[in-house]
Amino acid sequence: MRKFIIKRLLLSVLILFFVGFIIYAMMRLLPTSYIENIAYTKSLQPNSKSYEEWMEQLSVTYGMNNGVVGGYFQWIGHAIVGDFGDSWFYTVPVTQKFHETVWLSFVMGLISLIFELIIAIPLGVLAATKQYSKTDYTISVLSFITISFPTFFFASLLKLVFSVNLGWFDLYGLVGRNYDQLSAIGKFFDKANHLVLPIFCLTFLSIGGLMRYTRTNMLEVLNSDYIRTARSKGLSEGTVIYKHAFRNTLIPLVTIVGGSLPGLFSGALITETLFMIPGIGFTSYNAMVAGDIPFSMFYMVFLAILTLLGNLISDILYAVVDPRVRIA
Repeated sequence: MRKFIIKRLLLSVLILFFVGFIIYAMMRLLPTSYIENIAYTKSLQPNSKSYEEWMEQLSVTYGMNNGVVGGYFQWIGHAIVGDFGDSWFYTVPVTQKFHETVWLSFVMGLISLIFELIIAIPLGVLAATKQYSKTDYTISVLSFITISFPTFFFASLLKLVFSVNLGWFDLYGLVGRNYDQLSAIGKFFDKANHLVLPIFCLTFLSIGGLMRYTRTNMLEVLNSDYIRTARSKGLSEGTVIYKHAFRNTLIPLVTIVGGSLPGLFSGALITETLFMIPGIGFTSYNAMVAGDIPFSMFYMVFLAILTLLGNLISDILYAVVDPRVRIA
């Protein structure tokens, strides 16, 4: 296991190097650029230098005069020692802005994941145990609906119904107008009120896939020989399903859940943007639109690290929970 982890980590470093280069090259090719906007704004001022002169000066200032390859190696040299630079758009260190916003996204993602597990797994098991019944068809239709809904459409529908028509929640933002006048408990419930719709949106759109996955695996286990043997011994249906079948269904589910844990730090870009929740997803979106290369690079490489880490966790968990799997 130790050799396997070391090998995978070394391979991940190599993959991360090339992924980082692709991300950096794409960031340099974005149609919008922060320094271009600054140069254009400064060139319009009275008695100012021309746009080309400002571009040349700002390119040297922000290290954009080295080309894609040279600029990437310059970025790596600073990143290795933990220096990710300052955000051009937010004008603070990249790591500081990241720390200020990532934990809100983590809380939203964690609550959504907990609700997803509580709802999706029992419904998936129920659909499998009542195959081809009205219950199974109802749960299957619900799962297809949650899978098919685009995030922007469902979020807009939630805001129309619960914010515009019913007036139960604010349209957007994390705090209300009177937030500063509230007590500590009042501030907590004010933020919680603003997070209800985003968390519901994240949960509803994610339960479908896990429900289908649970149902499929449960059906495969229920058709196994040892399940037929357990039933032939006279065991109750509840014992057969929840003690024998469900335990083996958990093996692939653990790997899926384990692989999704790093994603809790990645944020929900579309949902946070639609509800204007200042999490890491909404923050990174604004940075990308503004052409903020330092922050966007840090965020995208961070997502790549999460993806590689999630795959590694899934492989390790599969070997841990299933004794039949041996990693050579």
